Amino acid sequence: MFTFALIVLTVVVSWQAFERPRLLQRLILWPPAIDRQHQYDRLLTHGFLHADWSHLLFNMITLYFFGRMIEQFMTAVAGPVVFPLFYLSAIVVAILPTYLRHRHDPHYSSLGASGAVSAVLFAFILLEPWSLIFIPVPVPAVLYAIGYVAYSFWKDRQGGGNINHSAHLSGAIYGVLFMLAMDQRIGTHFLNRLMNPSFG
Repeated sequence: MFTFALIVLTVVVSWQAFERPRLLQRLILWPPAIDRQHQYDRLLTHGFLHADWSHLLFNMITLYFFGRMIEQFMTAVAGPVVFPLFYLSAIVVAILPTYLRHRHDPHYSSLGASGAVSAVLFAFILLEPWSLIFIPVPVPAVLYAIGYVAYSFWKDRQGGGNINHSAHLSGAIYGVLFMLAMDQRIGTHFLNRLMNPSFG
């Protein structure tokens, strides 16, 4: 399954970057390197880096639990290559608003798979809106989504901090739009599930 391959690749790259600062500096999203040196690969490679082991662990656990179901669904609906394309494109799409905002800022950098993981999570919520997410208490996925979007929007407006809330929002939106574009029936499925709560 591509989910496991993505997890292994992310762990290996992040681990190597922990040990090799020069690798980290080459792969991280640093806007001037893209704007001046045309290193566009950084729009993708930053998604395989993490700030520390806890950051990596959180993202990979989330990807493990939700990515497998989304991969199975996308494979059944559109073929086996769709999920990896979805995930990789989500890394790029989620960071674009941030990059455009900071493209001339030499003091800004960003890393992490959070934008793509957010896309996976929200794709899952479309399929199972009443599934319980433990954070650590059980919360229905659709209520978690509302709180997640509201919190990310609020923190992004506040600015500051080390978490890229803009990427979380962009990833969530992309996850929803990708699913709806892939199969229009998903919108009807979501509404039907939403109107008929089931926590089983």
